[in-house]
Amino acid sequence: MATAPANNLPLFYKDLVPLSSVDHADYHARSLDTAEFLVGQHAIPLTSDEFVSAGRYFPIVFSSGENPVPLALMGLNEGVNVFVDDQGKLINPVYVPAYVRRYPFMLARLNPDSEDLSLCFDPTSPAIGKFEEGDALFADGQPTEPVNSVLEFCRTFEEAGQRTSMFVEELKKADLLMDGEVAIQPEGNDKPFIYRGFQMVDENKLRELRGDVLRKMMQNGILALIFAHLFSLQLMREIFAEQVRSGKVPELIQVPAV
Repeated sequence: MATAPANNLPLFYKDLVPLSSVDHADYHARSLDTAEFLVGQHAIPLTSDEFVSAGRYFPIVFSSGENPVPLALMGLNEGVNVFVDDQGKLINPVYVPAYVRRYPFMLARLNPDSEDLSLCFDPTSPAIGKFEEGDALFADGQPTEPVNSVLEFCRTFEEAGQRTSMFVEELKKADLLMDGEVAIQPEGNDKPFIYRGFQMVDENKLRELRGDVLRKMMQNGILALIFAHLFSLQLMREIFAEQVRSGKVPELIQVPAV
């Protein structure tokens, strides 16, 4: 259900440059009604802070591999997003993951020997450039209030990312993650569509956890996140049904979902 970007840049980003009061003194940022970068993106990184809000709309799974990350599924098949149209406009009001709202900005480490993060942006985005409309990024050589707000949002996102990493580490430590599989039997089809290639919490192992471990997970909020993840998996069938309605179901029966 989710594949890593082909290059070293994060998902969505085609290029990344540090925001500069010299190089971008006359740049503006404008709001867009569409997000073309979302078209065809079926799995979006999610922070644990967002599980409750996102779980109302999207199935939440974990990517495969040794370093899994939570993902909000906007489609069950690669290249399918049932929440946006062909121009990238939301079809219905839904929760928009912070990873999406952060684009085209992000905090990045420019010097591998330093822990300092700098505010960067994707210069290929139509939301930022040398145009008159929108919010100025700098005034008298200083960042404007919109830039400061973006910087604070990106900092908050990074902090949420750290909490998410700790959450996943706790799941791994308790050996709760397992390879997931979902079989969906469409009406009138003699064989089910089988989706694999993701991880999920093993409910059997969750039930077998020692009482002291469960108590700790309840106290630190991890148990609530686990339940939000498990409840959200019921939405996979709704996503599949929407793919059927929109004619975006592949002919293959064995479908690598991530």
